[in-house]
Amino acid sequence: MARASLTVVTIILLNILAGCSDVDSGRSQLLPARLKTAPQAEVARIAKGSEADVVEKMAADRQAYRNGLESLIEYYKGIGNNMKLGWAKDELKRLDDMPQYSYIVEAGLGGADLKATASINEANYMYQDALSTEKQAGQLLVVKNENMLRLALDKYNQLIKKFPTSDKIDAAAFRAGGICEYFRDYTIALLYYQRACQWNPKTPSPVRFKAAHILDEYLHRRAEALELYQQAVKMEKLDQYDTELAQRRIGELTKSGEKLEEKK
Repeated sequence: MARASLTVVTIILLNILAGCSDVDSGRSQLLPARLKTAPQAEVARIAKGSEADVVEKMAADRQAYRNGLESLIEYYKGIGNNMKLGWAKDELKRLDDMPQYSYIVEAGLGGADLKATASINEANYMYQDALSTEKQAGQLLVVKNENMLRLALDKYNQLIKKFPTSDKIDAAAFRAGGICEYFRDYTIALLYYQRACQWNPKTPSPVRFKAAHILDEYLHRRAEALELYQQAVKMEKLDQYDTELAQRRIGELTKSGEKLEEKK
């Protein structure tokens, strides 16, 4: 009985202490969940646009939200309302801590029909700048500065978007694919490698081999992988390790395919 009473007292004290530490935290003013959602009519209206339209509006709304919070902070500073100043600062911090995605994958938006043909000075500069940013992320394969990698990815995407006829778009797509592969976003990496090959079938980068490896190792689309391994061995300048790996997998995948045919 004494132990139960002590437990109850302890819980009450903890609740009191927790309450004291959150004085004027604004918890009573948090919006109910249903008020956080946009009206259905507005959502339906927005969703009728293209993906780029919807994402562009969302990005603008996201920035407007940030601007609004920053304006609130300055306002409450000005009038000396420290309680509401704390609320606004807390909300802005939570916004900063929340993951935010770009949603638009430039390789998908660019399509398969771009041609890497024109030598454009500004595009060449943008590529070198993106490459420099990527190198600043670090040379180690395991530990890199991931924020710098994302900045480099954005720069490669900006090059593709701004100069879709540049002879650097295939190289930019190859480098972008490598960054996505580092983050284990294999489906997106595959798309970049495919685009690099489509935009410049004679690209010097080993895009067919890279695409084949992703299809084989991670996406388990082995028939497509086999075809690309075969193309890579014939058409790309691979180092000895990659050549041996491609040849070994060609042999293994061919044999497994033959066994499946025999079973049929």
